[in-house]
Amino acid sequence: MKTYKPTSKSRRQMTNVNYRGVITTSTPTKSLTHGFKRSVGRNSQGRITMRHKGSGHKRLYRDVDFLYDKKNVPAKIKSVEYDPNRSAFIGLAVYKDGEKRYVVLPKSVKAGSSFTVSDKAPLEAGNRLPLKNIPVGTFVYNVEIKPGGGAKIGRSAGIFAQVVANAEGYTNLKMPSTEVRKINENCWASVGTVSNEEHHLENYGKAGRSRWKGIRPTVRGTAMNPVDHPYGGGEGRQGRGTKRPKTMWGKVTGGRKTRGPKKYSNIFIVSRRKTGKNK
Repeated sequence: MKTYKPTSKSRRQMTNVNYRGVITTSTPTKSLTHGFKRSVGRNSQGRITMRHKGSGHKRLYRDVDFLYDKKNVPAKIKSVEYDPNRSAFIGLAVYKDGEKRYVVLPKSVKAGSSFTVSDKAPLEAGNRLPLKNIPVGTFVYNVEIKPGGGAKIGRSAGIFAQVVANAEGYTNLKMPSTEVRKINENCWASVGTVSNEEHHLENYGKAGRSRWKGIRPTVRGTAMNPVDHPYGGGEGRQGRGTKRPKTMWGKVTGGRKTRGPKKYSNIFIVSRRKTGKNK
């Protein structure tokens, strides 16, 4: 991690990932980028469904390949790049036939390394193959949920899932959340751990840096008026005053299960994630 001299109160605590020894270029490939409008917490009707999001620096979108539909064609990583839209590093993969694609990089892969998407690929970092061909104990990322549906699980910095068992047409995967889930053995996954594992150690140091990232301030419920929040009001500092913790709309949080009892994917969960002190 990169630390700074305490030239100000914010600089004293600020830390950052040291990109100098990792990133090889600062200019993205133009043909694989395009502009886009960020949702900033709004849904398709424009209503805010996630609070405390908005503003932030303008971003250029990089078209990252999660389908990996180019099989049995070796590819070479030409450059390692920063992507403002995700926490992991991305790499420019140049296939043997000349096609270029952006891919999420694993931890040990650097510029000049090569990978293959094949059901007979060797068990090396970056190679992609079906879950049924990956032995127990292997760390994987960019995992599909449905065969041919593209990578959905294990895409953020430092994340990995572990193959626990292979049986009866399914592969048991231990997720980063400690949940063990069954996934079709014909789904594909990449071998290794996602790059930029120091990402979670970053300390923004000042409020302004959060605003650059598009994170807006959060007001405490106890600082509001009674009309705005169940915790609001009172002379001086008050406790929450309710038996259970609640949202500003009165919905109970903390302890109440919110997962639907008839959710379609319940049958695929072997063991639920561990929470709190049990984790």
